[in-house]
Amino acid sequence: MITESKLLDRKILRKGYRYDQNLIWVVVLMTAFSMMMIYSASVAYAGHDGGSQWHYLTRQMIFVGIGAVLAWVTATQVPMQLWKKATPALLMISLTLLIVVLFGREINGAKRWIALGPFNVQPSEVFKLTTILYLASFFTRRSEILRDLKKVWYVGLPVVIGLFLLMMEPDFGSTVVASAIFLGLVYLAGLPLKWFGIIVSVSVIGMGALIVMAPYRMARITSFLDPFEDPMGKGYQLAHALMAIARGEWFGVGLGASLEKRFYLPEAHTDFILAVIAEEFGFFGMLALICCYAWLVLRAFSIGKQARDLELYFSAFVAKGIGIWLGIQSFFNIGVNIGLLPTKGLTLPLMSYGGSAVIVMLVCMALLVRVDFENRQKMRGYKIEG
Repeated sequence: MITESKLLDRKILRKGYRYDQNLIWVVVLMTAFSMMMIYSASVAYAGHDGGSQWHYLTRQMIFVGIGAVLAWVTATQVPMQLWKKATPALLMISLTLLIVVLFGREINGAKRWIALGPFNVQPSEVFKLTTILYLASFFTRRSEILRDLKKVWYVGLPVVIGLFLLMMEPDFGSTVVASAIFLGLVYLAGLPLKWFGIIVSVSVIGMGALIVMAPYRMARITSFLDPFEDPMGKGYQLAHALMAIARGEWFGVGLGASLEKRFYLPEAHTDFILAVIAEEFGFFGMLALICCYAWLVLRAFSIGKQARDLELYFSAFVAKGIGIWLGIQSFFNIGVNIGLLPTKGLTLPLMSYGGSAVIVMLVCMALLVRVDFENRQKMRGYKIEG
């Protein structure tokens, strides 16, 4: 019986493509759309008090340019085996950055950025990627340790240290995403369901305790439940995000015609850019963007499954880890914008303004392209180490 996966393999070989054209074009078009929306969402803020209306767009173009160069190198020049060998060094660098950032400048009550001249580096984005690489490398070499309760905690020790450092910043949103990546990959690696359930329960209890102990997090929960109870205080951001989405109706008010971005909706070009997209392009525009994210997540898992079938296990875990990250973070951001989840301070991948976020995510997309490339090479008979 010829499976759907084998039919896809034959189609790839018949067409002779070296790289996934669909994946590349979806990422390129989403990135181009993001720059258009960053300009639209930020023009009022950027041009206020005589500033340049191109300020945020210009900076984002620099970030995307850097990300594009790194993505090209990742996809075409760096084999996955090299990433595997470099994982211990990358993990140490990311943990070191998480320590260094604690001694940096505080912005809005948090220390999340390391200043490098005119730009800031956000170590949490690097840590999410290195978490995926570390776990992928570990499970490829030592998956049997998941069956030994006395040793299994070694797996999560570096990740737990990183999560603790993230909470010290504090960055609750990134902590939740990194925890979800860890739990997802541990589950896919075959951790017994009983132990997995215990880890999930402990994680949920821990997250709940962190929320209860921090008054500002409790305030976010209460404002999420009814933002219009205090629309000028705790519920201000969500109330205006919902008004922006409601104003867009089915087809939107048109590109550039958003009202909420004009000093009403805070963080319009970062955490709440989806609300501006919904206002200007309507429900169907927002739905089209959500479908793009769903396709990317499904493609990541498809590439990972294909790598697993070809016995490229490190590549398989990396692809699936990126799929988990992209799916969880986009779900959280979209959920916050539509009032489904409390505010977490997470950007929308490939869409929100931000240097570290877009550069690291473009590298992640390039890793997917590289995994798919090596899958195709192995199907053509080339020797690829897994």
